[in-house]
Amino acid sequence: MSAAEFQKLAGLFPDETVTHSYVQDIELPGNVGTFALITLDNGLDHTKPTTLGPNTLVELGTVLEGLKERAARGEIVGVGVTGKPHFLVAGADLSAVKRLEDREHGLWMAQLGHDVYATLSDLGVPSFAFINGLALGGGLEIALQSSFRTVSTGAGALALPEAFIGLVPGWGGVYILPRLIGPDNAVKVMIENPLSNNRTLTGPQAFELGIADAIFEPADFVEQSIAWAAKVIAGETVPERRNSVDPADPAVADRWAGAVAAGRAFVEAKTSNASPAPAKVLDILEANRTMGKAESAALECETLADLMQTDEFRSTVYAFLDLVQKRSKRPAGAPDRKLARPVTKIGVVGAGLMASQLALLFARQLKVPVVLTDIDQERVDKGVAYVHAEVDKLLGKKRISSDAANRTKGLVSGSVSKESFADADFVIEAVFEELNVKKQVFAEVEAIVSPECILATNTSSLSVTAMAEDLQYPERLVGFHFFNPVAVMPLLEIVRAPKTDDAVLATAFELAKGLKKTAVLVKDAAAFVVNRILLRLMGEVIAAFDEGTPAEVADSALRPMGLPMSPFTLSAMVGLPVAQHVQESLHAAFGERFAVSQNMQKLVDNGVKTLWAPGPDGKPAIPAETLALMSFGTTPSTAEEVLRRTQDALAEEIGLMLSEGVVAGPEDIDLCVILGAGWPMFLGGITPYLDRVGASERVNGKRFLAPGIASKPAAG
Repeated sequence: MSAAEFQKLAGLFPDETVTHSYVQDIELPGNVGTFALITLDNGLDHTKPTTLGPNTLVELGTVLEGLKERAARGEIVGVGVTGKPHFLVAGADLSAVKRLEDREHGLWMAQLGHDVYATLSDLGVPSFAFINGLALGGGLEIALQSSFRTVSTGAGALALPEAFIGLVPGWGGVYILPRLIGPDNAVKVMIENPLSNNRTLTGPQAFELGIADAIFEPADFVEQSIAWAAKVIAGETVPERRNSVDPADPAVADRWAGAVAAGRAFVEAKTSNASPAPAKVLDILEANRTMGKAESAALECETLADLMQTDEFRSTVYAFLDLVQKRSKRPAGAPDRKLARPVTKIGVVGAGLMASQLALLFARQLKVPVVLTDIDQERVDKGVAYVHAEVDKLLGKKRISSDAANRTKGLVSGSVSKESFADADFVIEAVFEELNVKKQVFAEVEAIVSPECILATNTSSLSVTAMAEDLQYPERLVGFHFFNPVAVMPLLEIVRAPKTDDAVLATAFELAKGLKKTAVLVKDAAAFVVNRILLRLMGEVIAAFDEGTPAEVADSALRPMGLPMSPFTLSAMVGLPVAQHVQESLHAAFGERFAVSQNMQKLVDNGVKTLWAPGPDGKPAIPAETLALMSFGTTPSTAEEVLRRTQDALAEEIGLMLSEGVVAGPEDIDLCVILGAGWPMFLGGITPYLDRVGASERVNGKRFLAPGIASKPAAG
């Protein structure tokens, strides 16, 4: 591809935030020669990562071509690449990539990256990448294309996450990485980590795998890296690459095939192959064992160009960029943060598992005193002991220091008396999911705390409005609904009842920010967002099962969606008694859309907590004694019918939620299911998926999102 075509591509992005390539000449110690160090910097503060757009790549390519000429003249003996503080590069600029609507333009972008990186890998002198911080996707591939690599012990978030965002590592990573660290390790980095909540590597982990040749402390990382590079250039140091392999070795060929097969099994288990990208990564990996670098590059470019045109990629960009990266930071409907009150002490009513998790989170993140209360000393002691044990686990894993561990333990105390809440600014209940129990708790707490103290409920389905009815100050009550496990799930549904005032709401949003949670404002309606959607989904599948659809058909019918777990597995995780209780609450609120299964009630009445158990062949099955408790209809459905039925039910429920004003828009529905239920990015949440499969228009007569936001406009 010609330079003119690259310039034409760059010209499509006049508003790109360019990451500039600044060159500094450094005289290496020991009279080794002159070393050219490129620093990649977009001129913005450390909260704004450096990215690779077309203009950035054209500039970097031009700089590298100049350095290649200098190397040919003998003016420099090596070239290094590093980044501004905390970043090498965060990868391709997704805001630019999503605007490449023509396949040809996507192909140009892929080819441009390869052209630039090919220059880096063939300068005529050794090239070095000094990984000083975050390096994702194309950022890590800059390092991989270099001759040698160092990494900082403080570097975090090193990854090739393309399978997660609907693409493939398109600038050489899928070719270089398996040769550098072995095909099995490469599958972990390119497949298992991205599909496991987009897991990343730390600097030490990257060094251990062999991605980096040397590792240094952050304080003088660049200086140490340059000194190390001088020794490599002088021939005094030869990096040992113990995990590198030769693909021509027959033993390696077997490992390669095994790694690809393991990767395919992992993708099937995680996504049911509902997104094309992970399989494409493995296709390239499988093919490139016998390819040259240029041949693999051509395959990567063509594959990237194709994937950029898929609905799954558009949905992922919508979910990741528009929702998780942008909308989550500006919650719709949140009051002015200046109205928020300070919170210097927190009370937690209850000392069970959920309450104890909340206490730990508050103490760790907010660093304020937290008091747990319960009806007897034994329960209180158990709750505090849980917090201490979890802190000890964090200490054992070296995720916190001993000082931090001691401080956190010291912040959490317990009491059998709610009088300990007298000076609290915020009290949250996490007691049994029964309205009268919660109302009694709040009556007792309100009699003790100051009029300014905020009261919060962690209810998952009950009416916050009803809880506030008998309060002296109903405006102080807010819903603060966490998801389990509390430390892991990033969503917080903040529920505004009719009388909740702005100062209380603003404080809730500020607390969410301090807790490092993503808060979404929801109206007080039964089950709010996530549980309402999940229970409607589970209800349709269980109804089909009750009607006579075989269990394995009903439970696997939603596999084409690629959800993180099947409906029966979800019900097992929640527990049948809890799921049934919430279903009854929703039935009371919304009627027959949330039918209560008599079969499930029989199981609950007989102490059965889960449908599945390991069968004789090791696969999940419903035990005969469980089946004997149930009775079934005679109108079974096919898997396709169950899927369509569920799609239409979800489209109906979400349409009603939006008409009721439960959230500000469909984007908030999507954000909730992604962060609160772990739904995959390639679905874009739920509304783009329902738009794509036609359920939105079948049920509501219109799409939830404007055409083109997360999928192509419908034909015709």
